[in-house]
Amino acid sequence: MSVDVLVVGAGPTGLTAALDLARRGVRALVVERSDALFPGSRGKGIQPRTLEVMDDLGVLDAVRAAGGPYPVGMVWQDGERQGEHRMFDETDATEAAPYAGGPWMVPQWRTQEILLARLAELGESVSFGRELVGLSHDSDGVTASFASGPPVRARYAVAADGGRSAVRRALGVGMTGETVDPGPTLVADVRIGGLDRDNWHVFPPSDGQGFLAICPLPHTEDFQLVAGFPDPEAVPDLSPEGVRKLVAARTHLSPDDVREVRWASDFRPRAALADRFREGRVFLAGDAAHIHSPAGGQGLNTSVQDAYNLGWKLGAVLRGGADASLLDSYEAERRPVAARMLGLSTGVHRGEVRRGAATQQLGLGYRDSPLSAETRAGLPEEALRAGDRAPDGSRGGVRLFDAFRGPHWTLLAVGTDTPLPELPGVRPVRIPAYEAYGTGVFLVRPDGHVGWAGATAEGLTPYAAAVGAAPGLSA
Repeated sequence: MSVDVLVVGAGPTGLTAALDLARRGVRALVVERSDALFPGSRGKGIQPRTLEVMDDLGVLDAVRAAGGPYPVGMVWQDGERQGEHRMFDETDATEAAPYAGGPWMVPQWRTQEILLARLAELGESVSFGRELVGLSHDSDGVTASFASGPPVRARYAVAADGGRSAVRRALGVGMTGETVDPGPTLVADVRIGGLDRDNWHVFPPSDGQGFLAICPLPHTEDFQLVAGFPDPEAVPDLSPEGVRKLVAARTHLSPDDVREVRWASDFRPRAALADRFREGRVFLAGDAAHIHSPAGGQGLNTSVQDAYNLGWKLGAVLRGGADASLLDSYEAERRPVAARMLGLSTGVHRGEVRRGAATQQLGLGYRDSPLSAETRAGLPEEALRAGDRAPDGSRGGVRLFDAFRGPHWTLLAVGTDTPLPELPGVRPVRIPAYEAYGTGVFLVRPDGHVGWAGATAEGLTPYAAAVGAAPGLSA
Protein backbone atom coordinates (compact mmCIF):
# COMPACT_ATOMS: atom_id res chain seq x y z
CA MET A 1 0.00 0.00 0.00
CA SER A 2 1.32 3.44 -0.93
CA VAL A 3 0.23 6.81 0.50
CA ASP A 4 1.52 10.36 0.61
CA VAL A 5 1.84 10.55 4.40
CA LEU A 6 1.74 7.88 7.09
CA VAL A 7 0.52 9.24 10.43
CA VAL A 8 1.31 6.95 13.36
CA GLY A 9 -1.05 7.57 16.27
CA ALA A 10 -4.69 8.69 16.44
CA GLY A 11 -4.50 11.05 19.39
CA PRO A 12 -5.15 14.78 19.04
CA THR A 13 -1.81 15.27 17.26
CA GLY A 14 -2.27 12.58 14.66
CA LEU A 15 -5.91 13.44 14.01
CA THR A 16 -5.06 17.13 13.57
CA ALA A 17 -2.27 16.28 11.13
CA ALA A 18 -4.53 13.99 9.11
CA LEU A 19 -7.37 16.51 9.10
CA ASP A 20 -5.13 19.34 7.90
CA LEU A 21 -3.65 17.13 5.18
CA ALA A 22 -7.07 15.89 4.06
CA ARG A 23 -8.37 19.39 3.39
CA ARG A 24 -5.32 19.93 1.17
CA GLY A 25 -6.01 16.86 -0.92
CA VAL A 26 -3.08 14.95 0.54
CA ARG A 27 -3.66 11.22 0.97
CA ALA A 28 -2.74 10.28 4.53
CA LEU A 29 -3.13 6.97 6.34
CA VAL A 30 -3.61 7.17 10.11
CA VAL A 31 -2.70 4.00 11.97
CA GLU A 32 -3.41 3.40 15.66
CA ARG A 33 -2.15 0.42 17.66
CA SER A 34 -5.22 0.37 19.93
CA ASP A 35 -8.60 -0.87 18.80
CA ALA A 36 -10.28 2.45 19.63
CA LEU A 37 -9.57 6.07 20.50
CA PHE A 38 -7.90 6.85 23.83
CA PRO A 39 -10.66 6.59 26.46
CA GLY A 40 -9.54 9.05 29.14
CA SER A 41 -10.01 12.74 29.89
CA ARG A 42 -6.31 13.39 30.47
CA GLY A 43 -5.62 16.45 28.26
CA LYS A 44 -8.78 18.37 29.10
CA GLY A 45 -7.70 22.02 28.69
CA ILE A 46 -7.84 23.64 25.25
CA GLN A 47 -5.98 26.93 25.29
CA PRO A 48 -7.18 30.03 23.38
CA ARG A 49 -4.58 29.67 20.62
CA THR A 50 -5.67 26.07 20.06
CA LEU A 51 -9.29 27.24 19.87
CA GLU A 52 -8.15 29.42 16.97
CA VAL A 53 -6.71 26.31 15.32
CA MET A 54 -10.01 24.52 15.90
CA ASP A 55 -11.80 27.48 14.28
CA ASP A 56 -9.68 27.13 11.16
CA LEU A 57 -10.18 23.36 11.02
CA GLY A 58 -13.95 23.72 11.18
CA VAL A 59 -14.56 22.13 14.58
CA LEU A 60 -14.80 25.14 16.90
CA ASP A 61 -18.56 25.00 17.29
CA ALA A 62 -18.42 21.32 18.24
CA VAL A 63 -15.59 21.95 20.70
CA ARG A 64 -17.41 24.84 22.32
CA ALA A 65 -20.63 22.82 22.57
CA ALA A 66 -18.80 19.88 24.16
CA GLY A 67 -16.98 21.89 26.82
CA GLY A 68 -17.16 24.74 29.24
CA PRO A 69 -15.04 27.18 31.25
CA TYR A 70 -12.96 25.87 34.11
CA PRO A 71 -14.84 25.88 37.42
CA VAL A 72 -13.57 27.83 40.40
CA GLY A 73 -11.49 25.76 42.80
CA MET A 74 -12.90 24.97 46.22
CA VAL A 75 -10.44 24.02 48.97
CA TRP A 76 -11.62 21.46 51.53
CA GLN A 77 -10.28 20.47 54.93
CA ASP A 78 -11.83 18.04 57.41
CA GLY A 79 -15.04 17.96 55.40
CA GLU A 80 -15.48 21.73 55.47
CA ARG A 81 -15.19 24.25 52.66
CA GLN A 82 -12.26 26.57 53.34
CA GLY A 83 -12.72 28.98 50.46
CA GLU A 84 -12.28 29.47 46.75
CA HIS A 85 -9.00 29.04 44.92
CA ARG A 86 -8.53 30.66 41.52
CA MET A 87 -6.70 28.24 39.26
CA PHE A 88 -6.03 30.83 36.54
CA ASP A 89 -5.26 34.52 36.33
CA GLU A 90 -8.21 36.04 34.50
CA THR A 91 -7.69 37.75 31.16
CA ASP A 92 -10.23 39.33 28.85
CA ALA A 93 -11.09 38.41 25.30
CA THR A 94 -10.42 41.20 22.79
CA GLU A 95 -11.26 41.88 19.18
CA ALA A 96 -7.78 40.73 18.19
CA ALA A 97 -7.90 37.64 20.45
CA PRO A 98 -11.57 36.62 20.66
CA TYR A 99 -11.00 33.35 22.52
CA ALA A 100 -8.69 34.71 25.20
CA GLY A 101 -9.79 34.53 28.81
CA GLY A 102 -8.67 31.06 29.78
CA PRO A 103 -8.71 27.46 28.62
CA TRP A 104 -11.86 25.65 27.53
CA MET A 105 -12.40 22.35 29.28
CA VAL A 106 -13.18 19.36 27.05
CA PRO A 107 -12.27 15.77 28.01
CA GLN A 108 -9.55 14.50 25.70
CA TRP A 109 -11.68 11.56 24.55
CA ARG A 110 -14.35 14.00 23.38
CA THR A 111 -11.86 16.23 21.56
CA GLN A 112 -10.64 13.16 19.70
CA GLU A 113 -14.18 12.16 18.76
CA ILE A 114 -14.77 15.63 17.32
CA LEU A 115 -11.57 15.55 15.27
CA LEU A 116 -12.31 12.04 14.02
CA ALA A 117 -15.83 13.05 12.98
CA ARG A 118 -14.45 16.00 11.03
CA LEU A 119 -11.87 13.73 9.40
CA ALA A 120 -14.70 11.41 8.32
CA GLU A 121 -16.53 14.39 6.79
CA LEU A 122 -13.48 14.86 4.59
CA GLY A 123 -13.61 11.23 3.51
CA GLU A 124 -10.80 9.83 5.65
CA SER A 125 -10.67 7.40 8.58
CA VAL A 126 -8.33 5.70 11.06
CA SER A 127 -6.96 2.19 10.71
CA PHE A 128 -7.22 0.79 14.26
CA GLY A 129 -5.39 -2.25 15.62
CA ARG A 130 -2.26 -1.53 13.56
CA GLU A 131 0.79 -1.83 15.79
CA LEU A 132 4.00 -0.59 14.21
CA VAL A 133 6.80 -3.16 14.49
CA GLY A 134 9.33 -1.84 12.00
CA LEU A 135 10.23 1.33 10.16
CA SER A 136 12.90 2.23 7.65
CA HIS A 137 13.44 5.27 5.50
CA ASP A 138 15.50 6.24 2.49
CA SER A 139 15.86 9.25 0.23
CA ASP A 140 12.53 8.58 -1.47
CA GLY A 141 10.23 7.62 1.39
CA VAL A 142 9.37 5.54 4.42
CA THR A 143 8.43 1.87 4.76
CA ALA A 144 6.47 0.74 7.82
CA SER A 145 5.57 -2.80 8.85
CA PHE A 146 2.89 -3.82 11.33
CA ALA A 147 2.03 -6.73 13.59
CA SER A 148 -0.92 -7.39 11.30
CA GLY A 149 -1.79 -6.17 7.85
CA PRO A 150 0.38 -5.28 4.88
CA PRO A 151 3.35 -2.92 5.02
CA VAL A 152 2.88 0.70 4.02
CA ARG A 153 5.09 2.81 1.81
CA ALA A 154 4.78 6.60 2.25
CA ARG A 155 6.58 9.62 0.93
CA TYR A 156 6.67 11.07 4.47
CA ALA A 157 5.71 9.91 7.96
CA VAL A 158 4.56 11.71 11.09
CA ALA A 159 5.27 10.13 14.48
CA ALA A 160 2.32 11.10 16.67
CA ASP A 161 2.45 7.98 18.80
CA GLY A 162 3.02 9.44 22.24
CA GLY A 163 5.74 9.70 24.83
CA ARG A 164 6.83 6.08 24.38
CA SER A 165 6.91 6.57 20.61
CA ALA A 166 7.81 3.39 18.75
CA VAL A 167 8.75 5.53 15.75
CA ARG A 168 11.16 7.66 17.76
CA ARG A 169 12.82 4.55 19.17
CA ALA A 170 13.05 2.97 15.71
CA LEU A 171 14.78 6.11 14.45
CA GLY A 172 17.20 6.14 17.38
CA VAL A 173 16.27 9.71 18.35
CA GLY A 174 17.00 10.40 22.02
CA MET A 175 15.14 12.59 24.51
CA THR A 176 16.74 14.90 27.04
CA GLY A 177 14.83 15.88 30.13
CA GLU A 178 14.26 15.75 33.84
CA THR A 179 11.86 14.35 36.39
CA VAL A 180 9.55 17.16 37.44
CA ASP A 181 8.13 15.30 40.41
CA PRO A 182 9.76 12.12 41.79
CA GLY A 183 6.47 10.64 42.96
CA PRO A 184 3.78 9.19 40.69
CA THR A 185 0.47 10.82 39.85
CA LEU A 186 -2.80 8.97 39.41
CA VAL A 187 -5.48 10.28 37.08
CA ALA A 188 -8.90 8.70 36.71
CA ASP A 189 -12.35 9.38 35.34
CA VAL A 190 -14.93 8.61 38.02
CA ARG A 191 -18.62 9.01 38.75
CA ILE A 192 -18.97 10.20 42.27
CA GLY A 193 -21.62 11.42 44.68
CA GLY A 194 -21.42 13.91 47.52
CA LEU A 195 -19.78 16.75 45.55
CA ASP A 196 -21.34 19.55 43.52
CA ARG A 197 -20.47 20.08 39.87
CA ASP A 198 -19.94 23.83 40.24
CA ASN A 199 -16.43 23.62 41.68
CA TRP A 200 -13.07 22.00 41.13
CA HIS A 201 -12.69 20.32 44.53
CA VAL A 202 -9.18 20.48 45.99
CA PHE A 203 -8.02 18.45 49.00
CA PRO A 204 -4.55 19.67 50.08
CA PRO A 205 -1.89 17.25 51.34
CA SER A 206 -2.09 16.19 54.98
CA ASP A 207 -0.60 13.54 57.26
CA GLY A 208 2.12 12.73 54.76
CA GLN A 209 -0.34 12.06 51.95
CA GLY A 210 -0.33 13.87 48.65
CA PHE A 211 -2.93 16.22 47.22
CA LEU A 212 -6.14 15.07 45.58
CA ALA A 213 -8.35 17.08 43.24
CA ILE A 214 -11.72 16.21 41.71
CA CYS A 215 -12.92 18.24 38.73
CA PRO A 216 -16.33 17.96 37.04
CA LEU A 217 -16.10 17.35 33.30
CA PRO A 218 -18.66 19.40 31.36
CA HIS A 219 -21.58 17.76 29.59
CA THR A 220 -20.80 14.39 31.16
CA GLU A 221 -21.60 12.63 34.43
CA ASP A 222 -17.86 12.23 35.08
CA PHE A 223 -15.28 13.88 37.27
CA GLN A 224 -11.54 13.79 36.63
CA LEU A 225 -9.65 12.73 39.73
CA VAL A 226 -5.96 13.59 40.08
CA ALA A 227 -3.86 12.47 43.04
CA GLY A 228 -0.18 12.91 43.79
CA PHE A 229 2.00 10.50 45.75
CA PRO A 230 5.02 12.04 47.54
CA ASP A 231 6.77 8.68 47.94
CA PRO A 232 8.86 7.94 44.83
CA GLU A 233 8.48 4.23 45.59
CA ALA A 234 4.68 4.36 45.68
CA VAL A 235 2.75 2.23 43.21
CA PRO A 236 -0.78 3.64 42.81
CA ASP A 237 -3.57 1.08 42.89
CA LEU A 238 -5.53 1.67 39.69
CA SER A 239 -8.27 -0.82 40.47
CA PRO A 240 -11.75 0.52 41.23
CA GLU A 241 -11.35 -0.59 44.83
CA GLY A 242 -7.97 1.13 45.06
CA VAL A 243 -9.40 4.40 43.74
CA ARG A 244 -12.27 4.20 46.22
CA LYS A 245 -9.88 3.68 49.13
CA LEU A 246 -7.76 6.62 47.96
CA VAL A 247 -10.76 8.96 47.85
CA ALA A 248 -11.91 7.85 51.31
CA ALA A 249 -8.41 8.31 52.77
CA ARG A 250 -7.91 11.85 51.47
CA THR A 251 -11.41 13.35 51.56
CA HIS A 252 -14.55 13.34 53.70
CA LEU A 253 -16.24 11.03 51.18
CA SER A 254 -16.83 7.33 51.67
CA PRO A 255 -15.70 4.57 49.30
CA ASP A 256 -19.30 4.03 48.25
CA ASP A 257 -19.53 7.63 47.03
CA VAL A 258 -17.31 6.55 44.12
CA ARG A 259 -20.00 4.85 42.09
CA GLU A 260 -17.89 4.01 39.05
CA VAL A 261 -14.27 4.17 37.90
CA ARG A 262 -14.40 4.51 34.13
CA TRP A 263 -10.68 4.83 33.39
CA ALA A 264 -7.48 5.10 35.43
CA SER A 265 -3.80 5.57 34.70
CA ASP A 266 -0.63 6.70 36.42
CA PHE A 267 2.54 8.47 35.37
CA ARG A 268 5.55 10.29 36.74
CA PRO A 269 5.58 13.95 35.69
CA ARG A 270 8.52 14.60 33.39
CA ALA A 271 9.78 17.30 31.10
CA ALA A 272 11.65 15.97 28.09
CA LEU A 273 12.52 17.18 24.60
CA ALA A 274 13.52 15.07 21.62
CA ASP A 275 17.05 15.73 20.45
CA ARG A 276 15.65 16.49 17.01
CA PHE A 277 12.18 16.68 15.48
CA ARG A 278 13.11 15.21 12.11
CA GLU A 279 14.99 12.23 10.77
CA GLY A 280 15.02 12.23 6.98
CA ARG A 281 11.41 11.94 5.83
CA VAL A 282 10.05 11.24 9.30
CA PHE A 283 8.80 14.03 11.59
CA LEU A 284 8.19 13.83 15.33
CA ALA A 285 5.16 15.67 16.70
CA GLY A 286 3.31 15.92 19.99
CA ASP A 287 4.37 13.75 22.92
CA ALA A 288 6.71 11.85 20.62
CA ALA A 289 8.74 15.08 20.49
CA HIS A 290 8.11 16.66 23.90
CA ILE A 291 6.69 15.44 27.22
CA HIS A 292 5.16 17.93 29.66
CA SER A 293 3.93 17.97 33.19
CA PRO A 294 0.15 18.30 32.85
CA ALA A 295 0.08 21.12 35.42
CA GLY A 296 0.54 23.86 32.86
CA GLY A 297 -2.05 22.62 30.38
CA GLN A 298 0.48 22.87 27.55
CA GLY A 299 1.04 19.31 26.31
CA LEU A 300 -2.03 18.70 24.14
CA ASN A 301 -2.01 22.30 22.93
CA THR A 302 1.64 22.33 21.89
CA SER A 303 1.06 18.97 20.22
CA VAL A 304 -1.94 20.08 18.16
CA GLN A 305 0.01 23.12 17.03
CA ASP A 306 2.95 20.94 15.96
CA ALA A 307 0.59 19.14 13.60
CA TYR A 308 -0.95 22.42 12.43
CA ASN A 309 2.50 23.79 11.62
CA LEU A 310 3.61 20.66 9.78
CA GLY A 311 0.40 20.01 7.86
CA TRP A 312 0.48 23.02 5.58
CA LYS A 313 4.16 22.52 4.84
CA LEU A 314 3.70 18.89 3.81
CA GLY A 315 0.74 19.99 1.70
CA ALA A 316 2.80 22.71 0.01
CA VAL A 317 5.55 20.24 -0.90
CA LEU A 318 3.25 17.38 -1.95
CA ARG A 319 0.55 19.39 -3.75
CA GLY A 320 1.72 22.98 -4.08
CA GLY A 321 5.06 22.51 -5.81
CA ALA A 322 7.10 23.96 -2.94
CA ASP A 323 10.69 22.87 -2.60
CA ALA A 324 11.24 20.12 -0.02
CA SER A 325 13.57 22.46 1.86
CA LEU A 326 10.42 24.13 3.22
CA LEU A 327 10.11 21.16 5.59
CA ASP A 328 13.36 22.15 7.31
CA SER A 329 11.44 25.00 8.93
CA TYR A 330 9.29 22.60 10.99
CA GLU A 331 12.01 21.81 13.51
CA ALA A 332 13.41 25.34 13.31
CA GLU A 333 10.02 26.73 14.38
CA ARG A 334 8.53 24.11 16.65
CA ARG A 335 11.46 22.86 18.72
CA PRO A 336 12.15 26.29 20.34
CA VAL A 337 8.42 26.67 21.06
CA ALA A 338 8.28 23.21 22.66
CA ALA A 339 11.33 24.00 24.79
CA ARG A 340 9.73 27.24 25.96
CA MET A 341 6.44 25.52 26.80
CA LEU A 342 8.26 22.75 28.68
CA GLY A 343 9.86 25.37 30.89
CA LEU A 344 6.50 27.00 31.46
CA SER A 345 4.79 23.69 32.34
CA THR A 346 7.54 22.81 34.79
CA GLY A 347 7.35 26.25 36.40
CA VAL A 348 3.59 25.90 36.88
CA HIS A 349 4.00 22.41 38.34
CA ARG A 350 6.52 23.69 40.90
CA GLY A 351 4.40 26.69 41.83
CA GLU A 352 6.88 29.16 40.35
CA VAL A 353 4.57 30.44 37.61
CA ARG A 354 0.87 31.28 37.66
CA ARG A 355 -1.44 30.05 34.93
CA GLY A 356 -2.09 33.24 32.99
CA ALA A 357 -1.52 34.94 29.67
CA ALA A 358 1.61 32.94 28.84
CA THR A 359 -0.20 29.61 29.17
CA GLN A 360 -2.79 30.71 26.59
CA GLN A 361 -0.07 30.50 23.88
CA LEU A 362 -1.34 33.58 22.04
CA GLY A 363 2.05 35.26 22.27
CA LEU A 364 4.01 32.49 20.58
CA GLY A 365 5.52 33.25 17.21
CA TYR A 366 8.30 32.60 14.74
CA ARG A 367 10.15 35.88 14.31
CA ASP A 368 13.48 34.04 14.07
CA SER A 369 12.19 31.51 11.55
CA PRO A 370 13.79 31.23 8.11
CA LEU A 371 10.25 31.69 6.75
CA SER A 372 9.74 35.10 8.40
CA ALA A 373 10.58 38.06 6.18
CA GLU A 374 10.15 41.49 7.80
CA THR A 375 11.04 44.15 5.22
CA ARG A 376 10.14 47.27 7.23
CA ALA A 377 12.63 49.19 9.31
CA GLY A 378 12.25 51.35 12.40
CA LEU A 379 9.14 49.64 13.74
CA PRO A 380 8.00 50.50 17.25
CA GLU A 381 8.47 47.80 19.89
CA GLU A 382 4.78 46.88 19.99
CA ALA A 383 4.38 46.58 16.21
CA LEU A 384 3.19 43.37 14.58
CA ARG A 385 6.08 41.71 12.78
CA ALA A 386 6.65 38.84 10.39
CA GLY A 387 6.48 35.62 12.38
CA ASP A 388 3.83 36.87 14.80
CA ARG A 389 0.34 35.42 15.14
CA ALA A 390 -2.04 37.31 12.85
CA PRO A 391 -4.75 38.95 15.00
CA ASP A 392 -8.48 38.70 14.40
CA GLY A 393 -10.70 41.75 13.97
CA SER A 394 -13.46 43.18 11.80
CA ARG A 395 -12.82 46.13 9.51
CA GLY A 396 -14.45 47.23 6.28
CA GLY A 397 -17.05 44.49 6.50
CA VAL A 398 -14.42 41.75 6.75
CA ARG A 399 -13.77 39.53 9.74
CA LEU A 400 -10.15 38.46 9.44
CA PHE A 401 -10.51 34.97 10.91
CA ASP A 402 -13.25 34.34 8.33
CA ALA A 403 -10.87 35.47 5.59
CA PHE A 404 -8.02 33.33 6.93
CA ARG A 405 -10.09 30.18 7.47
CA GLY A 406 -9.09 27.42 5.07
CA PRO A 407 -5.89 25.93 3.67
CA HIS A 408 -4.89 29.00 1.66
CA TRP A 409 -2.50 31.91 2.23
CA THR A 410 -4.04 35.38 2.62
CA LEU A 411 -2.61 38.59 1.19
CA LEU A 412 -3.77 41.34 3.53
CA ALA A 413 -3.44 45.05 2.76
CA VAL A 414 -4.18 47.20 5.81
CA GLY A 415 -4.81 50.93 5.46
CA THR A 416 -3.04 51.21 2.11
CA ASP A 417 -4.02 51.37 -1.58
CA THR A 418 -0.66 50.04 -2.71
CA PRO A 419 -0.96 47.63 -5.68
CA LEU A 420 -0.97 43.93 -4.84
CA PRO A 421 0.43 41.21 -7.09
CA GLU A 422 -1.83 38.45 -8.37
CA LEU A 423 -0.74 35.26 -6.66
CA PRO A 424 -2.49 32.04 -7.74
CA GLY A 425 -4.45 30.50 -4.90
CA VAL A 426 -3.73 33.37 -2.49
CA ARG A 427 -6.79 35.22 -1.18
CA PRO A 428 -6.40 39.04 -1.40
CA VAL A 429 -8.09 41.12 1.30
CA ARG A 430 -8.09 44.89 1.87
CA ILE A 431 -9.23 46.54 5.07
CA PRO A 432 -8.92 50.05 6.55
CA ALA A 433 -6.16 50.83 9.01
CA TYR A 434 -6.42 48.67 12.12
CA GLU A 435 -4.39 49.24 15.28
CA ALA A 436 -3.59 45.54 15.70
CA TYR A 437 -1.72 45.66 12.38
CA GLY A 438 -0.94 49.33 11.81
CA THR A 439 -0.67 49.81 8.07
CA GLY A 440 1.11 47.77 5.44
CA VAL A 441 1.01 44.54 3.48
CA PHE A 442 0.99 41.16 5.23
CA LEU A 443 1.15 37.70 3.68
CA VAL A 444 -0.54 35.46 6.25
CA ARG A 445 0.43 31.81 6.33
CA PRO A 446 -2.13 28.99 6.37
CA ASP A 447 -1.43 28.52 10.09
CA GLY A 448 -2.34 32.10 10.93
CA HIS A 449 1.14 33.58 11.31
CA VAL A 450 2.51 36.48 9.29
CA GLY A 451 5.08 35.17 6.83
CA TRP A 452 6.04 38.36 5.01
CA ALA A 453 5.42 42.00 5.97
CA GLY A 454 6.17 45.22 4.14
CA ALA A 455 5.07 48.81 3.66
CA THR A 456 4.27 47.89 0.04
CA ALA A 457 4.24 44.59 -1.85
CA GLU A 458 7.71 45.14 -3.30
CA GLY A 459 9.70 41.91 -3.04
CA LEU A 460 6.66 39.84 -2.05
CA THR A 461 6.39 37.70 -5.20
CA PRO A 462 9.81 36.01 -4.90
CA TYR A 463 9.06 35.19 -1.28
CA ALA A 464 5.67 33.70 -2.17
CA ALA A 465 7.26 31.55 -4.85
CA ALA A 466 10.04 30.36 -2.57
CA VAL A 467 7.67 29.18 0.18
CA GLY A 468 5.12 27.62 -2.16
CA ALA A 469 2.39 30.11 -1.24
CA ALA A 470 1.14 30.28 -4.84
CA PRO A 471 1.13 26.94 -6.71
CA GLY A 472 2.64 27.28 -10.16
CA LEU A 473 4.47 30.51 -9.36
CA SER A 474 8.13 30.25 -10.36
CA ALA A 475 10.77 31.26 -7.85
